[in-house]
Amino acid sequence: MIDHTLVDLSRLQFALTAMYHFLFVPLTLGLVFMLAIMESVYVMTGREIWKRMTQFWGILFGINFAMGVATGVTLEFQFGTNWAYYSHYVGDVFGTPLAIEGMMAFFLEATFVGLFFFGWDKLSRIKHLMVTWLLAFGTSMSALWILAANAWMQHPVGAEFNIDTMRMEVTSFSALILSPVAQSKFVHTVSAGYVLGAMFVLSISAWYLLKGRNIEFAKRSMTVAASFGLAAALSVVVLGDESGYTVSENQKMKLASIEAMWNTEPPPASFTLFGIPDVAERKTHYAIHIPWVMGLIGTRSLDGVLPGINQLVEEARGKIENGRIAYAAMQRLRANRDDVEARALFEEHKNDLGHALLLVRLDVDPQAATPADVQRAADSTIPNVPVLFWSFRIMVACGFYFIALFAFSFWLASRRQLDRHRWYLKAALWSLPLPWIAAELGWIVAEHGRQPWAIEGILPTALGVSSVSTTQVWASLIGFVIFYTALAVVDAFLMVKYVRKGPDGLGMWPEQKP
Repeated sequence: MIDHTLVDLSRLQFALTAMYHFLFVPLTLGLVFMLAIMESVYVMTGREIWKRMTQFWGILFGINFAMGVATGVTLEFQFGTNWAYYSHYVGDVFGTPLAIEGMMAFFLEATFVGLFFFGWDKLSRIKHLMVTWLLAFGTSMSALWILAANAWMQHPVGAEFNIDTMRMEVTSFSALILSPVAQSKFVHTVSAGYVLGAMFVLSISAWYLLKGRNIEFAKRSMTVAASFGLAAALSVVVLGDESGYTVSENQKMKLASIEAMWNTEPPPASFTLFGIPDVAERKTHYAIHIPWVMGLIGTRSLDGVLPGINQLVEEARGKIENGRIAYAAMQRLRANRDDVEARALFEEHKNDLGHALLLVRLDVDPQAATPADVQRAADSTIPNVPVLFWSFRIMVACGFYFIALFAFSFWLASRRQLDRHRWYLKAALWSLPLPWIAAELGWIVAEHGRQPWAIEGILPTALGVSSVSTTQVWASLIGFVIFYTALAVVDAFLMVKYVRKGPDGLGMWPEQKP
């Protein structure tokens, strides 16, 4: 029997720690490239103000980087403590990119972050600039391997189930790393980090202008942020379209749930701008549709069909029935490895074995399942439609707002009027939390939309947990909440302290009055 309370607690713990960790990751990705750009201007022009800008924003980068490291380590430990069977089942595949991330990318980051902070007086300008760009490269490489591992959970390619070892094994490492889902997820996530880094610099610089402090510093910082942020925000939208296309190819239920598209529409499918999804009745009330848009995004054609939720549930029924055959053959092979007939039967139906495990998730023996059991298992493939529907729309609305804000900022910067409109500076300041909200919602769409799967179509989430007690998970969950709350207090204190001090308070140059 599966302890669903244990499953829910383990999921909650991982979700909380992952989302907390992701507060720091995108800022690291974006802010380090801002540092590299600023230092490049310093090296090319020799103007001391650009060096001081790099050093000041580098202090905030360092605080954020340290917090990201501290919160990221615990995530990988949870695969062993809370998700032991998941680690056993797919560890040969999932562990490979994680190991590379630790050995190559993280060591690269750790080495060059030290050189960045302590090498200003020991390295030449060119050498220090190279260090900063290598640090930026290292953060992206770190993201590459992590996101490749996550992409494999969404679209498991380059691996197959070995009936003799009862584990997933790598068949093509290049297919795993270079899958379309991995590529689109990497560029989309990294671009979102660039937006967050640009907004961070823009918002804090706007605060300085509102206070009449560090005027030249703030104007230059906002100019870099506006230019970099506009390019990044446009990239996020374009690359988000690519992500939508890969989802339509590989995770049809996720896309249908994001759209609350209960039934297949005549192509090209419309995009639901607004609506209230009703899970019980499987319909969307007060829906406002934009014709053709979803069909063009999801299929890039006028005649491509996007299946609805109800049709995908029926498709899942067929896969479950097919998977039951593979499951029965697997049980015969576990009893007798030399059963040639069972092995041939398993090879024929093994691609749907994971769907049979949905019955195990419901505490039903796949070999004794009734039609009602199969229907319940098929219905369980529907994720939380309202959560996905609204998370996606809020995220997209934020994305278009970022484009508008950065475009207006770029226009003001080109006219040297960044400090002319207090309403704009206040808008820029109060926009600071929005990229974090958009980024977290993006992960909710990606991960919650995959449910009930830990590995899409292969391993249900409920089957991946460790054999631990709920008391143990409660204890570790409470411990994490206390520890992470303390880290949040420290991080907020340090960030606010150094922002309030500013470059003038740190003695980088005299305070400027309006």
